[in-house]
Amino acid sequence: MIELYHVGKVYPGADRPALDDVNLSIGKSEFIILAGASGAGKSTLLRLLFCAEQASSGQVILQGKNLARLSRHEMAKARRSIGVVFQDFKLLPALSVLDNIALALEVQGLSRDDVVRRCLKVLNEVGLSHKTHQPIAALSGGEQQRVAIARALVVEPAVLLCDEPTGNLDAERAREVMELLITAHVRGTTVVVATHDPALLSGGRRRVVALDQGRIAHDAPAAAARRSDQRFDAA
Repeated sequence: MIELYHVGKVYPGADRPALDDVNLSIGKSEFIILAGASGAGKSTLLRLLFCAEQASSGQVILQGKNLARLSRHEMAKARRSIGVVFQDFKLLPALSVLDNIALALEVQGLSRDDVVRRCLKVLNEVGLSHKTHQPIAALSGGEQQRVAIARALVVEPAVLLCDEPTGNLDAERAREVMELLITAHVRGTTVVVATHDPALLSGGRRRVVALDQGRIAHDAPAAAARRSDQRFDAA
């Protein structure tokens, strides 16, 4: 599903690479947690997978395609199979909940009836059907995050990328968000969650890939990676 071979990313003027010789394989329908402190390279890695950035070196393979070799049209098509949840939501506050989610489908040329039907379905799944016509600005932070997840899921993505999806939420809202992501995973979506929140590492034995200064420091089940991170932090 996702393969990275000796991937590096260097930003002009930076004192070190954002990513340095990263090798990573993520299988279809896996649930991966990208762990690490702020600046470890988690967001950069997600941006490469979402085709928002190109690697400075190495190869990024998504669903069997080398992203560096895709034309602009092929790149746009590849992005349609990817759902993204950003830490700052990136919702349009003046639009309604429905219209924010609809944007993800309208760019695909679907009819308005199909767009509305799919939006209402996913809003029901995230528990926000009663907020359909409210403006985004009227929602709480937790509700806005669920709208962002609904927008990502409405395109029925093969891959769901989440950048600090619980970073601004309290423990209860964070649990609700993780349950939504787990539900998507159970349905067959490959889920990659970037976080530096240690609370997300405590539930279940999910694979955790820990980044440190742009390199993979650990790649292990959650419990083992958490013990390794604690030893690393104490060094």
